[in-house]
Amino acid sequence: MVWTPGQRLNGDRYIIEGKLGEGGFGVTYLAQKAQNRQRVVIKTLKDELLRDPNFARYRDRFRDEAVKLSVCRHPNIVQIDNYFDHGNLPCIAMEYVAGEDLWKWVERRGILSETEALNYICQAGEAVIVVHEKGLLHRDIKPQNIMVRDNQDAVLIDFGLARGFIPDRTQQMTFGLTHGFAPPEQYGEIGRFAEYTDVYALAATLYYLLTKTPPTAAFMRALNHPLKPPFQINPNISDAVHQAIMKGMEMDATKRPQSVEKWLAMLPQATIGNWGQRGGVSPTIPSPQPPPPILQWIGTLWRPKQNIPSPQPQPQRINLISAKGVNYRNLDRLLASGKWQEADGETAIKMLEVAGRTKDGWLRGEDIDRFPCEDLRTIDQLWVKYSNGRFGFSVQKRIYQSLGGSREYDREIWDAFGDRIGWRVNNKWLYYNELKFNTKAHRGHLPVGARLGGLGVCGGGVCGGGNLSSLASRLVECNI
Repeated sequence: MVWTPGQRLNGDRYIIEGKLGEGGFGVTYLAQKAQNRQRVVIKTLKDELLRDPNFARYRDRFRDEAVKLSVCRHPNIVQIDNYFDHGNLPCIAMEYVAGEDLWKWVERRGILSETEALNYICQAGEAVIVVHEKGLLHRDIKPQNIMVRDNQDAVLIDFGLARGFIPDRTQQMTFGLTHGFAPPEQYGEIGRFAEYTDVYALAATLYYLLTKTPPTAAFMRALNHPLKPPFQINPNISDAVHQAIMKGMEMDATKRPQSVEKWLAMLPQATIGNWGQRGGVSPTIPSPQPPPPILQWIGTLWRPKQNIPSPQPQPQRINLISAKGVNYRNLDRLLASGKWQEADGETAIKMLEVAGRTKDGWLRGEDIDRFPCEDLRTIDQLWVKYSNGRFGFSVQKRIYQSLGGSREYDREIWDAFGDRIGWRVNNKWLYYNELKFNTKAHRGHLPVGARLGGLGVCGGGVCGGGNLSSLASRLVECNI
């Protein structure tokens, strides 16, 4: 039975608007929550499966998907709203992601710039890290399963093939893949599967974003049909990105980066500045319109190698806006010069000045709750720009949220956050003079805010989880 517009499900909680699409086993509908008219997507099994002798197995697998989605909480992962049965059909209600998937995005707009492509891949990569931390593999990462929200955020969807895994152990998994994006080990039901399985798919997705060409399927590569190097299709791809794609798509799983984190570290936003330079060819931006705000915050992530006399793209200029008339030119100068520790101190001074707390020398939670969005955005943009996306409040926010952080302070999450960004080593919080003030530091390591007391450092060591949760909430409110 096809659900029709206006039909109500789950005790009248959901109202069907229309059918969105269907796959091999499932069908999805757009619906509204009757209580607040919020849009959701409802996924269920096809009607004809009710008559299939294996229906119980399909239903159990479908229920497994709901459970897996419910434990993977991250801003870049589609979130589950509810699970219920409608008659004999199991149903998953999940958030509606307004936007377009990356496959359609590229088909419509053409080859993406490295800046834009890496923005999406890094967000999807952070989501996959959370999936792996839950002991799961996604197993179906591809452009069609990464949605782009209206605000340019990437969201990982479709956990229908996700399965638990045990590293370095031979396992049996149900068969399922997408040619071109699945690694060779996924062509067999029995084998060794680990994080590197999803690394291949992420690298293959980046290949497509930068070439508008689906990669050669792994089974064809095994039959001596080689993968065409991406720079042969798009000569504007930088050396660092080209190497990361090829390494991530190694046929031999042991030669790939063994985790998504290690693969992301190969990308230019981690430590290398080499935007769009290969053989002296400067990049071509596919659209004449200015980039959306989230890309402007990232700034110029890649710079040409100094020993290559080729044209350099102009860095994105940041307007030093302040709602309180605070002058950020010195912070701009310090960050541009790579004087990270001095810039950290300047950040603290300016934030105290904005909040009117210079004499007190520290920020209260209420000061952070009222902190002007214009100033917070300016400070964050400067850090993100000059660190090539490595440092900044927005970077820290995404990491904090990926660990389950929220407005409420949680000691375990705060400790895990400290471990992730390098403020905490061997279960010990570092003193300020033990922190690293260079681009080899962990992603999100800076800024700390040496003089902010409750926000960054207290008692000599890094602390202040309560105020960081307030800051993360303020960043969300300010759409940063």
